Amino acid sequence: MKASEIMTDDVISVRPDTPIRQIARVLLDKGISAVPVIDETGAPVGIASEGDLIGRDETDREARRDWWISLLAEGETPNLDFLASMRTKESLARDVMSAPIVTVGEDTDAGEIARLLHAYRIKRVPVVRDGRVVGIVSRADLLRVLAEQPAPTAPHKEGLLTSAITGLDERFFHRHPAEQPVSATPPSEPNDTGLKAADFQRLAAEFERKEIQHRDDARRAVAEQHRRRVERLIDDHVSEEGWRALLQQARRAAEHGEKEFMLLRFPSQLCSDGGRAINVPDPGWPATLRGDAAEIYLRWQRDLRPRGFPLAAHVLEFPGGVPGDIGLFLTWGQSTDG
Repeated sequence: MKASEIMTDDVISVRPDTPIRQIARVLLDKGISAVPVIDETGAPVGIASEGDLIGRDETDREARRDWWISLLAEGETPNLDFLASMRTKESLARDVMSAPIVTVGEDTDAGEIARLLHAYRIKRVPVVRDGRVVGIVSRADLLRVLAEQPAPTAPHKEGLLTSAITGLDERFFHRHPAEQPVSATPPSEPNDTGLKAADFQRLAAEFERKEIQHRDDARRAVAEQHRRRVERLIDDHVSEEGWRALLQQARRAAEHGEKEFMLLRFPSQLCSDGGRAINVPDPGWPATLRGDAAEIYLRWQRDLRPRGFPLAAHVLEFPGGVPGDIGLFLTWGQSTDG
């Protein structure tokens, strides 16, 4: 089954500037444990959960756990003094949310979603279409699917990541076939006895018009290719095999005297802010990552940062004066953590 068939499409969400007291009320009123945080375009920028609101510190959790349990069990009216003391009065969703986050497309298989939840130790993933949240799949949704299918089909043998990429390539190939240039009919030879300057002017103007058209077509083709690349990177996911292969390549780079290795090159549009935070650089740039870039960051955060590996992000090119492709670099020299 696909994400679109099992997701909850009535998504309750908040904005980055939503106060956490308001988020707590939403969670309690709706009987949910987390909400996606979306920007003004509808793109997901984080997840705000009960754990984020209560705090990850052991002392905070122990002090507030009983209150939350009794409140959820008995449906009491939220204690405003407690809600105000959960964090500072000015705390907003952007201050406490978990980011970056893992997302999936509507066509992502349920088995792949289950793998992602396990691999990243998360409880839910937003489902996106054209970069905007259209649903959410939780562990409860997956359990419901299992309960409704007493006779599960045999496990799929082909690698999910490979089949997803192949399917996307085929789909885009058929949907967006390469345009073949239309050969113009060669003009008939002019009659030398009837030459006029106005005719030459029209020929020159027609040539210029076609040149402009060719340049516009080329720009549109590049833009469309760029858009498909962003879409694939958002829908794509990093497998365990792919991650291990990257680490092996990084090791070989170190064996050849390199001090860094580019784990991923991706267009700036994969960032929720178009790469501006990385270009500044802003310490909060990881929260802007989406798709493959977000998953690479989360794997580094889980597996490599505790082992002393810094991660850096750099804008690699500036087409038209704006950030273009961005690289995520694993380093082992004298750099500090990214």
